[in-house]
Formats: sequence, structure tokens, C-alpha cells
Amino acid sequence: MAETPTQESDTAPTVDDDTPEAYRELLDRTKRLAHLADVGGVLHWDQQVTMPDGGAPARAAQQSALSSLTHEYLTDDETGDLLDGAVEAELTDPQAAVVRETRRDYEQATRVPGELVEEITRTGSEAQQIWQDAKADDEFAAFAPTLETLRDLHVERAEHIDADRDPYRVMFEGVDPDLPLDRVEAILHDLRDELVPLIEDLQSRDPDLADPFAEGSFDEDSQEALSRAFLDDLGYDWDRGRLDTSPHPFTVGSQHDCRITTRFRDEDPFGAVLATIHEFGHATYELGLPQEHYGTPLGQSRGIVHESQSRFWENHVGRTKAFWDRYADTVNEHFGTEASPQDLYEAANRIYPDNLIRVEADELTYHLHIILRAEIEKAFVAGELDVEEIPTAWNDRMEEYLGVRPDTDTEGCLQDIHWTGGFASFQSYTVGSVLAAQLDAALREDLDEDVDELIRAGEFEPLHDWMTEHVHRHGQRYPADELIERATGEPLTAEYFVDYAEAKFGDLYGS
Repeated sequence: MAETPTQESDTAPTVDDDTPEAYRELLDRTKRLAHLADVGGVLHWDQQVTMPDGGAPARAAQQSALSSLTHEYLTDDETGDLLDGAVEAELTDPQAAVVRETRRDYEQATRVPGELVEEITRTGSEAQQIWQDAKADDEFAAFAPTLETLRDLHVERAEHIDADRDPYRVMFEGVDPDLPLDRVEAILHDLRDELVPLIEDLQSRDPDLADPFAEGSFDEDSQEALSRAFLDDLGYDWDRGRLDTSPHPFTVGSQHDCRITTRFRDEDPFGAVLATIHEFGHATYELGLPQEHYGTPLGQSRGIVHESQSRFWENHVGRTKAFWDRYADTVNEHFGTEASPQDLYEAANRIYPDNLIRVEADELTYHLHIILRAEIEKAFVAGELDVEEIPTAWNDRMEEYLGVRPDTDTEGCLQDIHWTGGFASFQSYTVGSVLAAQLDAALREDLDEDVDELIRAGEFEPLHDWMTEHVHRHGQRYPADELIERATGEPLTAEYFVDYAEAKFGDLYGS
């Protein structure tokens, strides 16, 4: 059972007449740093959505200059003095959380030379266009030198932060410092042990599941209209957001301006639908953060929690039978099909291990895609795998885990943009699914109303409200592991995801 908060409100002001001056000044500095980060987010959105290809060199220089300015401001001696002054003052719990999060960023940043920060940002920005071109040309060799350079730069950064520890572990803690890598890897190993035999068993049953989109082509205008219709009903705030297309769907923004993207394929309309709902889930987190704390850690999301929000809306709402009971007519109106709710439910939940693309993978085999990536990048960062060996290593693991081998690098190791921005982040996708199932169980226990009936009636507000109350409104007040336990009543565990998967797919495929 999720905990009912009894402590001081997370949305209460952190500045009043009694607030220590050092904290006031630190808060002003923290806000400016957050605003600079948001500028970088808008530049990233523009690069992926609207910027002409020829703008890449200038954008790399802009992002590099911005990262250098941010680094200088964060690591300035005055920041350290203000942190020391704030720690010595009498602070409330929310104020202490702001100082804790800012100090962690400060202490890590002061160990990394500004020139290296600038070089990483510039190289990463340039790499996005190089990756995009290499993917379009199916030529990993064109991206390999840049990828190797990025690896070396990020290893150098990790060694500046802590030269005595494994660089990959340091990188992971940069993504989320609150969940130990050992625990996350143990969850991945547990899932692999549970999912591989479950998937094999489900495949052996070979039920005749519906696929209403197997034949035909569905134009982008119809897919976009349907995506927008879903966003309307789910409660996306168009006054604070927008929908666009990009090579790789993503979400960027804050509680005041949170933008999502999707992509359309004529032969796979469900891919766009589920991608849009997924990104909507990310947006609900950002838009649910307290507006009065914008620019401070109390108004910022927890990175490793983010994927739980997208997975909750995609899987525990968008893949339910109740969802398609409500929206079958809507789908048929947009696509000219005659699919039943059961047809759409089956189509949304079919497993197909022979799929090559992670973002198009089904709910179960998706995690084998994640394990594959985590293993490859960990070996690459450690220097145990040379860059030119990545395509073969990737294809070998695809064949071992999923029984399929990519014919091209575009379908293999070039399909993800993530390595242009760093390493050790893929695990968060599986953690997100695990946490989404745990949150879903807590939500269903807490709410007085039947969640499936709410979904079937299109009444999504109670779901929004529960997530805002138990996750969004806290921002970064609590470390991720404490936030998870407060929201669900227990530490992160894979148990709920495994139980959910066995029950759902066992029923769908015939126990």
C-alpha cells in the first residue's frame, strides 16, 4: 500500500522571511543553472525536429558554448561558498533536499575540466548528424570513429570523477546516483532468467492472434490524426506541449513547456500509436511537476523514474483490453478497418521475437534488446570490445537472445541514437517497466474505483492524480529508492512485473 504523505508539503514555498540568505542566493543560482539546461533542451529539440541538416556544425558550437557556460557557473567558487553557508544554516527538509542535489552536481562537476565538458558536448552534438547519416546509409564504419572518440571522452570524464572506480559504474551513477548498478543488473539477470523460458513457452503455444494491420498501408495524416485524438482524450495539455516527428521519438521540456515527438511508418500504424502514448507518459511526469518549484530540484524529475511513467501509460493503460474496448471504433474510423476490441488488444500484445528494432519490440522481448545493449556497451567502455567488433557482437547476441540476425547495421547497432549522448542509460528502460508494474499494483490497490472500468470509460484523471500525488509532486525531494518505497510501500522489485507478465500473457496465449 502506498504511503499517504504526512510530512511538510512538497509544494510549499521554500523561501519566506525566515529563509537564510545563503540559501536564497543558492536558490537563485540553482534556478539559473536549470534555465540554461532548459535552453539546451530546446536546442536539442530543434536539432531533431526542425533544424536543416546543414545547421549541425553551428548547433554543435552553440551547445558546446552553452555547456561550457553552465559548467563555469556551476563550478564557480561562489557556488561552493553558498553551499557551505546553506549547510550551516537551519533548513527545512525541502530546502535541505535542494542543497543535497545541488551539492552532488557541484562536487561532480568540479572534478571535470571545463574544456573536457565542452569537447564532450560538441562531439556529442556533431555525432547526432553523423549517426543519422550513417544510419540512413547503412554504414557503421562512418559512425565508428566518432563513437570511439565519444567512448574515450566519457571514460576520461569518469576517471576525473573517480579514478579508482570502474568508469562504467561512474557513468551509470551519473544517470542515476540513487539505485546501485549491482541491484539494477541483478534485476536484469532475474528478468532474463524468467523471460527467456516464458517467451519460449508462449511461442510454443502458437495461438492464432489477430493482426488487423497485417495487410494494407496507412498514411501519415491518418496516423497523426489518431495520435492527436488519443492525446486529447488522455489529457495532454496542448497549451504546454506539442507533437512533432523525429527519427527517434523523444520528450523534452519542463512543467511549463513539454514537447513530444513520434514517428510514422505506413505499414505499422500501431507503432506510432504506442510510441505516442509512451512519450505522453514522459510528458505527464514533466507537466505534473510543481510549477512553483520550476528551476529547482524540487521541480525536476528523477531520471530513473521517468521511464516508469511512459511504460505505465503505454503498457498498463494503452495495451489493456479496456483501452481497446473504448477506442476500437476510433481506430476503425481513422484507418477504415473493421477491427474488434479483441483484435486490437491481441495486436497490441502479440510477441514477435523475430523483430529487430527495440522501439518496435513487444512488451516482453523488449527487455532482451536492453540486456543486449547493456552488455555490449559495458564491454566497449571497458575496452574489452573494439569499436569495429560491435556490429558482429550485436548480431551474435540478437541471434542468441531473439533467434534473429540483422541483415544491415541500420537494423542492428545503428538503430539507437543514445550513444551520441553517453553510455550506461539503457538499463533505465527495463527499470522503468519493472517500476511501472509495481506502481500499477499500488495504484490499483489504493484507488476505490476499478482501474479497468476507469480506462474503459475514458476517465483518466484519477490515474493522473494518483501519479501526481505519489510521484510527480515530489520532484527530487527524495532519492529515487526512497521515492519508490514511499509510492509503492516497498523497495524496487521485479516481482510485480513478472507476475503481471505471466498472468497477462498466459491468459492471452492460453494457459
